[in-house]
Amino acid sequence: MKQIVVLTDFSNCASNAMQYAVELASVLGMEICAINAIGANEGVDNSMLNAIFIADYQNNKKQTLAKWAANFVQDEEHKNVPVKTVCEVGSLSTVITKYVSENTVEMIVMGTMGSTGISNLFGSNANMVITKLRTPTLIVPLESKFSASPVITLATDFEAKLSPEDINALNEIITAFGSEKINILNVFEKALPVGNEAAEAELRALIGNTELKFNYVQDSSTATGIMDFLQVSATDILCVVKHQHGLIYRLFNSSTVDKVMNKTIKAVLVLHETE
Repeated sequence: MKQIVVLTDFSNCASNAMQYAVELASVLGMEICAINAIGANEGVDNSMLNAIFIADYQNNKKQTLAKWAANFVQDEEHKNVPVKTVCEVGSLSTVITKYVSENTVEMIVMGTMGSTGISNLFGSNANMVITKLRTPTLIVPLESKFSASPVITLATDFEAKLSPEDINALNEIITAFGSEKINILNVFEKALPVGNEAAEAELRALIGNTELKFNYVQDSSTATGIMDFLQVSATDILCVVKHQHGLIYRLFNSSTVDKVMNKTIKAVLVLHETE
């Protein structure tokens, strides 16, 4: 069964992301795997006594994770969502990379503080996940809540060529939600384009089973143009393409991440270019 992986540090952000992921898994018919990485020196204060009992600490952490994850599927609506947990010693990068390489992971879900700032765990690791793993990653701000009929917006400069895995993930989400249309957003810092039929046709060929509504916005700031459109369109899930050139790459440089991720309360699905 395909899986949605949720990265957790047991914070309020992680709990909100887990709740969102369980709702999503219920719609998509997928399994949840909650992952927590135990630091090599976690639970040890350099005393011999703590070093002796580190194994007990790690076992307790695993039990805590299992109980934490089980709490999200106790209600009648979600009791049939399969949930498993993985708690291993190592850096988050090492643990999640190993797990993704050995399992059928459709999506990774992470929580952030949203409009009040990026959380300590996910602020430092979000860029690692979306850059290193190239797995569709849903970043869920604390204020973002699941919608059974979400408004979906894909922001693109039309230069990025989505990977087959990411196209498949996006189409599965659209189909599962029964979305009658999604927004395609292109923000231009200069003059608006004239005649973009070829690029539009290419996207229509990739994203099926729904109507694509193309929106062209001119704004001196890419981030501002995107954020303003999110409000006007009442977007629930913003999809962006992580690549090395063009409009959306600038969305993920340090200054614009702060502007977008620290202000938006919308879930952001990070997709990747084909290699």
